[in-house]
Amino acid sequence: MNALAQLDAPLRPETLPPADALVHVSYAVQVEAEPDSLCRILNLFALQSLMPHAVQATQLDDLLAVRIELGGVTWARAELIALKMRNLICVAQVSLQGPGKIL
Repeated sequence: MNALAQLDAPLRPETLPPADALVHVSYAVQVEAEPDSLCRILNLFALQSLMPHAVQATQLDDLLAVRIELGGVTWARAELIALKMRNLICVAQVSLQGPGKIL
């Protein structure tokens, strides 16, 4: 193969498959009822320049039940955010729902 033939090859693979459509997802999260718990969760969206459509938090004894609605993301990115939430020490449980999918 000569040098000119190699220029036609893509420089890097696509990070997301083109068929990965944008979806509306909903997170149900249970976290410790601490002053910084809600900030820690919402920071995961801010770090990716995402703005949730709705956030609702209700205190139940020593836990906060948090519901977050988010649109305009791929399912892969929504799963990644859920995984990062699960890695937070203050998070007890994360449930992710999308169109026909529950994780």
